[in-house]
Amino acid sequence: MIVSILQARMTSTRLPGKVLMPILGRPMLELHIERLRRVRRSQLLVLATSTDSSDDPVAALGARLGLPCYRGSLDDVLDRYYQAARLHNATTVVRVTGDCPLADPGLINAMIDRHLAAGNDYTSNSHQPTYPDGLDADVIAFPALENAWQQSRLPSHREHVTLYFTENPDKFHIEHFRQSVDMSHLRWTVDHREDFELVREIYEALYPIRADFSTADILALIGRHPELAGRNTMHIRNAGWQSAFKKDEAWRRETNRT
Repeated sequence: MIVSILQARMTSTRLPGKVLMPILGRPMLELHIERLRRVRRSQLLVLATSTDSSDDPVAALGARLGLPCYRGSLDDVLDRYYQAARLHNATTVVRVTGDCPLADPGLINAMIDRHLAAGNDYTSNSHQPTYPDGLDADVIAFPALENAWQQSRLPSHREHVTLYFTENPDKFHIEHFRQSVDMSHLRWTVDHREDFELVREIYEALYPIRADFSTADILALIGRHPELAGRNTMHIRNAGWQSAFKKDEAWRRETNRT
């Protein structure tokens, strides 16, 4: 069973409530889910949010859309993924995040195909990025996810599901999914207000014409309006990892570990 698990929460530190901010009169997360439902290689899409009361609206949206919803730890996202995957008998897990509402179903399908054909433990396009920031996806074999869940101790590994794999490459068969043209300078994720405004403009320009607009459509739009590409590039990719690494340092001091 190939299960896509979409993590989403309301308590983003940089842009709280971003997943439910409106685009074309609908929550951003709803539009995101619409795109992910086009990932034909995935047999099930599950929404994974927390048991914190702040995430009640996220769970309610999932229920309204008829989406299975697993609610778990707010901070231990790795446990949230593992429990959701185990509950739904996943053999392969596709990790997608609520801050990437321009997710490319075709790209995710290709990553799943490559992951299975190569027999990988972990396939990712985000740790050695060549795709725009915001098209991030990870494909994980369930035994590898279970191993990470059992072995991970660092706060960064519990909060950021895939760091344990990349920091322990000798333990897993890992493949970095890349393309020949490096587009990693493009930022289509949503962490800040500028990010949201860019994504909103993309949806407003493309969705009324074609609801299943593609990455090529976005690139063509940017080609016609090149000022869009530079609107939010002052923000750093994966900036959230740095705060997690600081938590690791505090954890080591508290537990007297090196």
